[in-house]
Amino acid sequence: MKKSDQTVVNTHEAKTNLSRLLEKVSKGKEVVIASAGRPIARLVPFKKPSPREPGLAKGTLPEAFFEPLPPDELKAWES
Repeated sequence: MKKSDQTVVNTHEAKTNLSRLLEKVSKGKEVVIASAGRPIARLVPFKKPSPREPGLAKGTLPEAFFEPLPPDELKAWES
C-alpha cells in the first residue's frame, strides 16, 4: 500500500471523526490509529472471504474411530 493511501490519526481524532474515517476506508484507504504517536490499530477495507469448499482435507476414518473410548482414557477426558 502506498503511503498516500494511508492516514494516521490519534485516538481523539479517530473518536471525533469516525464516520469520516470509515468513509475513507470504504474508498480503499487505510487508517492507522495512534496513541502518543505509537500505532495501535489499523482500519482497512473489509474483504468478503471467499466461500469455503468442502473436501479440502479429504480422507477416510478407520472404523476404530467410531468405537467407544477405553474406560481409562474416557476418565482422563472427563476430569
